[in-house]
Amino acid sequence: MSSVLQSINSMMLDMLAAITRKDYKDRRNRQMRGIARAKTEGKYLGHRKDTEKRKVIASLLKSGHSYSEIQATAKCSRQLIAVIAKETK
Repeated sequence: MSSVLQSINSMMLDMLAAITRKDYKDRRNRQMRGIARAKTEGKYLGHRKDTEKRKVIASLLKSGHSYSEIQATAKCSRQLIAVIAKETK
């Protein structure tokens, strides 16, 4: 009897995974359509860059501070520091 229960449990998990994946795709699709519509209406501007923080990071880079020092001072990610370092070169 346990093999029957195992088969049913496996089938239920597969079914739930398929339903979850479909729901995820549907939500992503609706979100993309909403963003596209908002862009055409001029309402969606996307994520804006923090220009003040970027200026601080650029000045710290120019003065020779290390990434760890900049990260602690500006409270930002190492990735942002690397992006700004690449932009300033």
